[in-house]
Amino acid sequence: MSGTSYDVIIIGSGPGGYVTAIRAAQLGLKTAIVEREHLGGICLNWGCIPTKALLRSAEILDHANHAKSYGLKLEGKMTADVKDVVARSRGVSARLNGGVAFLMKKNKIDVIWGEAKLTKPGEISVGKSTKPVVEPQNPVPKGVKGEGTYTAKHVIVATGARPRALPGIEPDGKLIWTYFEAMKPDVMPKSLVVMGSGAIGIEFASFYRSMGAEVTVVEVMPQVMPVEDAEISAFARKQLEKRGLKILTEAKVAKVEKGANSVTAHVETKDGKVEKITADRLISAVGVQGNIEGLGLEALGVKTDRGCIVIDGYGKTNVPGIYAIGDVAGPPMLAHKAEHEGVICIEKIAGVPGVHPMEKGRIPGCTYCNPQVASVGLTEAKAKEQGRDIRVGRYSFAANGKAIALGEDQGLIKTIFDKKTGELIGAHMVGAEVTELIQGFVVAMNLETTEEELMHTIFPHPTLSEMMKESVLDAYGRVLNA
Repeated sequence: MSGTSYDVIIIGSGPGGYVTAIRAAQLGLKTAIVEREHLGGICLNWGCIPTKALLRSAEILDHANHAKSYGLKLEGKMTADVKDVVARSRGVSARLNGGVAFLMKKNKIDVIWGEAKLTKPGEISVGKSTKPVVEPQNPVPKGVKGEGTYTAKHVIVATGARPRALPGIEPDGKLIWTYFEAMKPDVMPKSLVVMGSGAIGIEFASFYRSMGAEVTVVEVMPQVMPVEDAEISAFARKQLEKRGLKILTEAKVAKVEKGANSVTAHVETKDGKVEKITADRLISAVGVQGNIEGLGLEALGVKTDRGCIVIDGYGKTNVPGIYAIGDVAGPPMLAHKAEHEGVICIEKIAGVPGVHPMEKGRIPGCTYCNPQVASVGLTEAKAKEQGRDIRVGRYSFAANGKAIALGEDQGLIKTIFDKKTGELIGAHMVGAEVTELIQGFVVAMNLETTEEELMHTIFPHPTLSEMMKESVLDAYGRVLNA
């Protein structure tokens, strides 16, 4: 049984799963990871990474079609070859998929191929996968283990999530898409309805608009990107609409009629009126739900809530020896949250001193549309709801030399401080490269930095990051370049 017994078995090889496996191996634990479809999970193969490759192609296309504003001449209008754009995106995923396989081998982590089911605490059975790999660049890795029974002192469930479907508007893979189909269009639709304006919905809306499609976004909440600060959301909406997106808030798709090669969405507004919108395709982006089915959790009494596994601050479930991390353990459903959650879980298991639960209020969120949006901490509204006395600073891209030189002068940085303590409690951004800038504020919050320390930090010039300091200065009436 030596080849089937481990200290730790992790079910799922997404960002949370494979990072946890690597950390377990670093800590000297005999480790295996079970995967049914492709190493790297949804994020690497169908989510975070390939969408960013698509959006990069869209960004280059946007720049090329505005070359004149940079003093450059390009003959005619640049166009996109959808097959080549998709092929590049899939190639990026394939490269990283191979990278995860290399990391498993490097760290002496056994890969078990198939579908896992918990038969009792400390034991899993692995059967044949019902989700076979469908892409030639992601073949079943050579030399991995397969079907059988395996034991471990600790089993960590990291099975991720899948797109949520609304009754009556279920994706069919042809006319109604999830992000799977939106990632690999066989032809470029000329028109789209995007249902939902969270990160997934708004990123695809932005991408397809850059590709030339007429796009309508339908959002049931009062603002686009509902989790963001209202001021940032309003700024982003204005910029998206300038690019030609049609955005309907406080509206819902009540039903969909399918044609031979089109869909008609019946969009109901808050006043009860119904607008019929016909488009080539509809993308359903109304959230995701945890993959908890078929794992044997119910039979073992593992507690779940609203489609997710209930855990404590260290990934422990109510059943000893069974843990959960990442999307399957609940929101925020972000790859970087899953990775950090997994490290906390395995370090607690290994007895590493000083391990503490994750502070979810310090997890950054990023949306890679055009313009980009990034945030961490409390929104202004949430801070006020908590009864906080706050100071708010703002700084516009239009006053920043680097942003102007880049031709990216439409953006806003907003910082929120506790007036009494000077603690940075929220930071919100919209504009070019803000998904790269936000980490500066995340580090500041993690170190419990005060406004005084931020104001005495030297930022390089000319950079976009200078706006971060100016926003802090503005909160305290000391802004210099505005």
